[in-house]
Amino acid sequence: MAQDYYEVLGVPRSATQEEIQQAYRKLARRHHPDVNKDPKAEERFKDVNEAYNVLADPGTRARYDRFGPDFRQIPEDYDERVAAGAGGGGWASTGGGVRFAQGPGGAYQDVDFEDLFGGLFGGRGGPRRTVPGADQEAEVELSVEEAYRGGRRGVSLAGPEGRRDYQVTIPRGVRDGQRIRLAGEGGRGSRDAPAGDLYLRVRIKPHERYRLDGRDLHVRLPVTPWEAALGATVPLATPGGTAKVTVPPGSSSGRRLRLRGEGMPHPRGTDGDLYAEVRVMVPPHPTDRERALFEELSAASDFDPRRPG
Repeated sequence: MAQDYYEVLGVPRSATQEEIQQAYRKLARRHHPDVNKDPKAEERFKDVNEAYNVLADPGTRARYDRFGPDFRQIPEDYDERVAAGAGGGGWASTGGGVRFAQGPGGAYQDVDFEDLFGGLFGGRGGPRRTVPGADQEAEVELSVEEAYRGGRRGVSLAGPEGRRDYQVTIPRGVRDGQRIRLAGEGGRGSRDAPAGDLYLRVRIKPHERYRLDGRDLHVRLPVTPWEAALGATVPLATPGGTAKVTVPPGSSSGRRLRLRGEGMPHPRGTDGDLYAEVRVMVPPHPTDRERALFEELSAASDFDPRRPG
C-alpha cells in the first residue's frame, strides 16, 4: 500500500512549507544510517526523503494532493483530456482498470475507469483513440562526490524490453530523492501517440567519510594532540577539493568547525555548509622520544579533564 507522505513526515495536510521542512530535518537527523544503527533506519530515512521531496515543492505537492499516491501516472494535460471527453476531476491511476477518485477530506473512493473514460480512450465499444505512453520511474545510485560535481554519466537499466543504456546529465548538487527527467524514454504510446517520460530517482549512497543533512555536509577532522592544544591550520579533503581548516587553540574532540558554503551546491539558492568535527588522535605506537615527551607533559601539567567544573 502506498504511504501517505503527510503521515510519513507526521504533519497535517494543512501544514505550511516551514512546518514540512522542520519535520523533515528532525526525522532526517533521527533516522540517518550514520546516526541510527537500527537496521530499519535506512529504509525509514529513504521514506522521509521521498515524502519531503514531494511535499517541499508546491507544484508537486498540489498534484499529490489532487491525484493521490499515483500522481506521477497522471498526464500533464489531464484537464484538457477530461474537458475533451470525460468531465470531472481529481482522479488518480493505480494500475489496471480501477482508479480512485479523491473524495471529501482527502479520502479515495473506488471508481471504474472504463465507465468514466471509455468513450475517450476506446473502452467498452467506444472509438479507438491514441493514448500517450505511461511515465516510468527507476533508481540511480550516486556517490556523494558524483552528486556534488554533477556531469554526464552512463546509466544502464533492465526492463521488459531488455537492457537500455543512457547518457544522463546529473545536475550539480542533486539531492537524495530528486528526480531526473528523460523526456520520451518511458512507456510507448498506442498508435502514433508520444511515449511517456522516464524519471530517474536519485539515491545517494552512504559514505564512509561524509554525512549529508539536507545540503550540509558533516565530516570528521583528525588532529594531533598538539594541533588541538596549540591551534593549527590543517588540510581537509572535501568533495570540492582540499580545504584549509583553522583549528582554534584548546579544541577538544567533538568541537564543530563550520566552513560556510563548502557543503552541497545549490543551483538556485545558497550552498550548504560543511561541518568538520574535531577528533583528537594520539600516536598508536609512540616512539621512545614521543613517550618521553608525553611523560614530561604529564608530570608538568595539572590539567584533569574529569575534574568537575
